[in-house]
Amino acid sequence: MNQCFGESAIRLAGLAAQVLGWRPGDFWNATPADLVLSLNASDTETDTLTRTELNSLLEGEQHG
Repeated sequence: MNQCFGESAIRLAGLAAQVLGWRPGDFWNATPADLVLSLNASDTETDTLTRTELNSLLEGEQHG
């Protein structure tokens, strides 16, 4: 953990550009949470709710 903020930011900006297609402004205007959510979203598309699953959840709320 001896890296300084600048070195880490440059490395993360490069990662965001390569993996997410972010431009420098996109990276610098994003929050750390934005970056984490975006990287997780690109890793696992299977975690996304389908329309059928969403409808099922909504029906459960209406009857519960």
